[in-house]
Amino acid sequence: MECFTDRDDGAVGIVIVTRDALPRWLESAGGRERRWVEAHGEPSSLVIPGADGAPERILVVTDGAAGLFTLAGLPGTLPGSMTCRLEEAPGATELALGWALGSYAFDRYRSTGRRRARLVFPPEADRRLVEAVTRGVTLGRDLVNTPAEDLGPAELAACIRDLAGRHGAAFGEVAGDDLLERNWPSVHAVGRASTRAPRLLELAWGDPAAWKVTLVGKGVCFDSGGLDIKPSSGMRLMKKDMGGAAAAIALASMILDLELPLALRLLVPAVDNAIAGNAYRPLDVFRTRKGLAIEIGNTDAEGRVILCDALAEACAGKPDLLVDFATLTGAARVALGTELPALFCNDDALAGEIEEHCRRVEDPVWRMPLWPGYRSHLESNVADLSTTGTEATGGAITAALFLERFVDAAVPWAHVDLMGWNQRSRPGRPAGGEVMAARGLLDLLRTRAAAARAAPAG
Repeated sequence: MECFTDRDDGAVGIVIVTRDALPRWLESAGGRERRWVEAHGEPSSLVIPGADGAPERILVVTDGAAGLFTLAGLPGTLPGSMTCRLEEAPGATELALGWALGSYAFDRYRSTGRRRARLVFPPEADRRLVEAVTRGVTLGRDLVNTPAEDLGPAELAACIRDLAGRHGAAFGEVAGDDLLERNWPSVHAVGRASTRAPRLLELAWGDPAAWKVTLVGKGVCFDSGGLDIKPSSGMRLMKKDMGGAAAAIALASMILDLELPLALRLLVPAVDNAIAGNAYRPLDVFRTRKGLAIEIGNTDAEGRVILCDALAEACAGKPDLLVDFATLTGAARVALGTELPALFCNDDALAGEIEEHCRRVEDPVWRMPLWPGYRSHLESNVADLSTTGTEATGGAITAALFLERFVDAAVPWAHVDLMGWNQRSRPGRPAGGEVMAARGLLDLLRTRAAAARAAPAG
């Protein structure tokens, strides 16, 4: 990876010091270093020059223990020609991963790429994990950042096909009117108005007898709102409406790179929600893959419509864990903001595990309730249920309750309603497309895989 090197020649050392320990560090530092630091107040990071004026050391001051994002701001602020190394490496894996996440730049449409400082890869760090997570996050971010002109359902299919090919996984695709023949009516309904045919995409990998994990991602490559058209302000970022698919693909990539001992299945319904004479309409009724009839409350609530077919098919495989990722509701953003995905889960123990692992790797989610009292909001006078109902409040909950109708009660299921986009730049999390909750889910899967390996046979 370009953000790392194995050559230590001329590398500038990075020392990490807590703010409480900074006075002691200054006492032990040379007079020139001490004067330079004191002249800059209380810096969070500072390049300390040598006698010749060239960078000699980089001081990073933290408020607590070093973590994932401690070094993440450096690659974009240091000179691109600089090479750095850790003088000490407690938590080397997290620090290296943070450096890699902070090195990300989306340069596909730039005449020249942005050069980033490099880090001598710490020998104490888990290189396979760092590179697998970095590749997955980079892939997901690139997908979200790519304009809809260059990323439609066919391009999303090509991405998953390439991923499958690199890892010897099986790939399947159902496109266009074949969706009707193969009983994917809801996916077809949402995507039929676009000149770019809708698709159902599938990847399968691993021993079918192993623990079964199925990932589902909402793949709306562009969302105009359909006939319930969005205003321009609401449509501007809708290239990111496949952010759920990007998160699911990113997590699948990490699992494949690490060869976790599980049976992986990835399902992505990929569509454009477009406007044309054959666009689906408010109050249309469709028979879904599960057999339930749904009445369309609003064509701009299309994500749950394509997901319901995918979730029904996912449950047919009887997975041991089912997770869907979706940029599903503005209501979740109103409740939790743009940086904290909403988690809905039908299993309390599983929900607690997901929250714990997401918190541990600084990829947080916040659980919200599948409140049964709101199920009546989805009642329809003409169909089995309405996609939106008539109640204006609690939209993230009613959307999750709609999806729950297509999930078998015996299947442990988690639904992540995410933004898929950083509205502001923070260290390691640049403004633009973002992969949310995938690193936390990976940590859970790795922990379970390790426990399974350690369990006695039989």
